[in-house]
Amino acid sequence: MNDREVHTTRIIAAPCERVFAAWTDPAQLAHWWGPQGFTNTFHRFELKPEGMSEFTMHGPNGMDFHNTCVFKRIEPPGCLEFDHLKDMHFYKAMVNFTEVEGGTRIDWTMRFNTAEELAPIRGFIEQANEENMDKLQQLLNEYR
Repeated sequence: MNDREVHTTRIIAAPCERVFAAWTDPAQLAHWWGPQGFTNTFHRFELKPEGMSEFTMHGPNGMDFHNTCVFKRIEPPGCLEFDHLKDMHFYKAMVNFTEVEGGTRIDWTMRFNTAEELAPIRGFIEQANEENMDKLQQLLNEYR
């Protein structure tokens, strides 16, 4: 499945509970989700199985991108799964949080429907995910 998956791993210098909260609180997500320069407005956020998350990502160039996700699995503070329901790139996100020395290891897999769908955007997604993790660490540093 590697040809249709993107894997991002990062150790974040914060406890699991704090990292999980940053992934599941729309007020915090609004600040760090998305590549550098992006901000978010959350319109709906139902943190429960089959609950919806609807938000708009605001790009640095002024463009807006509407997103809808459905939560599939929520097991605080160790696991979060959701489906990203965008026609141009549907994916299933599987995120595991593991307490390690120095903080929390995040193992994030994005599984797309086909390799052909992922191939033209793989480089962008990989870079955007790294920027996401940079922004997450920055947010958590501010709340120490």
